[in-house]
Amino acid sequence: MNHTTRILIAFLAFALPSGAKLFSADAPIKHRLLLTEYGKGPNRFVELDADGKMVWEFKPPSTAVIFQTLPNGNILFGYGGSPTGVREITSRGETVFDYVSKSHQVFGCERLANGNTLVAEQGPCQAVEVDPKGVIVHVTALTTNTTGFHLQVRNVHKLTNGNILAAHEGEGAVREVDAQGKVVWEYTGVTNTGDAQRLANGNTLICCGNQKRLIEVTPDKQIVWEFKAEDAPELNITWVSSVQQLKNGNLLVGNFIRGQEGKGAHAFELNREKKVIWSWSDHSFIKSLTTVRALGE
Repeated sequence: MNHTTRILIAFLAFALPSGAKLFSADAPIKHRLLLTEYGKGPNRFVELDADGKMVWEFKPPSTAVIFQTLPNGNILFGYGGSPTGVREITSRGETVFDYVSKSHQVFGCERLANGNTLVAEQGPCQAVEVDPKGVIVHVTALTTNTTGFHLQVRNVHKLTNGNILAAHEGEGAVREVDAQGKVVWEYTGVTNTGDAQRLANGNTLICCGNQKRLIEVTPDKQIVWEFKAEDAPELNITWVSSVQQLKNGNLLVGNFIRGQEGKGAHAFELNREKKVIWSWSDHSFIKSLTTVRALGE
């Protein structure tokens, strides 16, 4: 320890309030997580504390793979059984909203700024906006060449321009459509895409499913950023199933390891320099997840 370091430690000892702690810059990053397990394990919601211990579990009425955490702490999710629809529950499972769809299946959904809910319906493939009472206020046709309803559309987002951005898993395409359903932008050639998000810079962040990559593309369809399985082999990236943009600018990525259970990370945090900041796995506890979110973000 050199003379300068001794002086700094002595200064901090007097300057810090009694009981205050010094935290290392290398202290591990921890997140409270909410996830959906699907695959060989039970279909359920699981909440983990910052140490990775389960604090809550909820079994949805039928298959649920996509959800949104709301500012009030509630959870909005699509359920794809019979009946099928979108439900909002409190953080401990009480139902406060339930829209039953007349379509064949629903997985994707989003709560809008106006309080309405956007529902991604399959069979027919369309985005349906419903009010808080479940009354349909607008229907937007979505374009896909997938005829079987199960893979027609996954997550949907309403953009600031009023258009809808939809991820078409079966076709491997992301499309933006206007209020009348006209395609105004698309990106194809990805596989099993479950979500795509429009960024503030106008680019689009796309989960490329079992292509094992996450990409950012410009409006003219150029890839300007990409994270692939070979960038971090230790993660065993199998299926990029979800992404969340964190407040610090990093990305929380869900890795659906169906068929590769027991190996790699279920979720990881990534910065734009492609450095893995943090990862989580507990193969004795869950087999595979589809969507993961850090709570409090």
